[in-house]
Amino acid sequence: MPTLFAPTTAPRTAGRLSPLPLVAVCLGYFMVILDVTVVTVALPAVGGALHTGVTGLQWVVDGYTLVFAGLLLFCGGLGDRLGGRPVFLGGLLVFTLASAGCALAPTATVLVLARLVQGLGAALMVPASLALLRTAYPGRAARARAFGVWGTVAGLAAGAGPVLGGVLVAGLGWRSVFFLNLPTGLAALALTIRHVPDSPADRTRPGLDLPAQTAAAMGLAGLVTGCIEAGALGWTHPAVLGAFAGCLAGLVAFLLLERRSPAPMLPLPLFRTRAFSASAVIGLLLNTGFYGLLFLAPLYFQRVHHYSALRTGCALLPAVGVVAVGSALAGRITARTGPRLPMVVGLAVGAAGLSGWLLAGPGTPYPALVAPMACAGFGTALTMPAATAAVMEAAPGERSGAAAAVFNAARQVGSALGVALFGTLVATHLVAGLHLAVAMGAAGFLAAAVLSARCIPGTARADGRAPGKRT
Repeated sequence: MPTLFAPTTAPRTAGRLSPLPLVAVCLGYFMVILDVTVVTVALPAVGGALHTGVTGLQWVVDGYTLVFAGLLLFCGGLGDRLGGRPVFLGGLLVFTLASAGCALAPTATVLVLARLVQGLGAALMVPASLALLRTAYPGRAARARAFGVWGTVAGLAAGAGPVLGGVLVAGLGWRSVFFLNLPTGLAALALTIRHVPDSPADRTRPGLDLPAQTAAAMGLAGLVTGCIEAGALGWTHPAVLGAFAGCLAGLVAFLLLERRSPAPMLPLPLFRTRAFSASAVIGLLLNTGFYGLLFLAPLYFQRVHHYSALRTGCALLPAVGVVAVGSALAGRITARTGPRLPMVVGLAVGAAGLSGWLLAGPGTPYPALVAPMACAGFGTALTMPAATAAVMEAAPGERSGAAAAVFNAARQVGSALGVALFGTLVATHLVAGLHLAVAMGAAGFLAAAVLSARCIPGTARADGRAPGKRT
């Protein structure tokens, strides 16, 4: 058996690429995305068991996403410097141990702290996972299919989170949603050590940019804190305004430090490629709408229709059942036509699904929401693998870790904003706030569709790389 840091060549089976690297990477990624949503249905049980209110529960969800998003750029640069495999393995280990801490947490404070550590493990894994897939599957068509499976796993994990959470909470209690990660994490560690080849490392790069990382974390923390606390304190409260001021200061400091850094963790020249810049914005808008809906839908079913946790999970099945089909279809279409077509179509369908939630009210029958949930899930699943492929094709190989980090940071910022902002909108009136939230989400999807049509390449060049336009 190779050591953790030994270079491993891409394994082949009977003359073709082995699926085992994809299985290993997707197991880790499944845990990462699952833990964004699996606690949603479990929140009432967590609040009752640990005696915490709505604000504490928001931090259980967004504390994880906040660290995840805030450290992605740093961890992407770390993967470029050290190679994706050791960083991915380190993330798996941290995430698995933190999951045990979540499951055993005696208080809400300990649970939030363990969720913060989970976010660190997730940030280490995700950029490295894309870089590892790019190395393990070097052909454009094979890589597009691998990204399609990767996106399928993301969609399944996101959609299955509430369903699985409802089943586990009803049968074994809320702690079981975190214990689930232990066998999954151990299996992913074993497969990665044995079968996953390392991605190229640029060990000549100068040291990592810690001041810029601190500024980025401050900016993101200020943004999420302001959105969460505005629900309880109001948008004009001094603490909320101070959080937004901290966000602005952190963002300005981050950009200034990155421009002067010899080894920026966010290579600003990447944004000269229109496809790359547009994909990052699209990832943010996509996750804001989709994850915001996944946060609000269980609240709607439980508080308005008084569903149990298990019934709530089952009610969300229409958003899950179409995910595998949409992601698999996206991988095939992207391999043949490029990412533009599945992105435009997926975002348009997703916008229609979000708009369908304007029908939701106290007397709305459940069947009226089946099609909107299915459209939102299918549209998101169709878009995400194609957007991932667009980002990775637009970036040079030696910057694949940083490119993956930028894209996933944008997505996780969107997830944090969706939970924080949409949660604030429903703080006083759930149904009215839900209507405003889905209208905003649908508008974001439509804006992303326009960006896709204008900036994302529709076909690949002869050498297999996307013809990203430069500004």
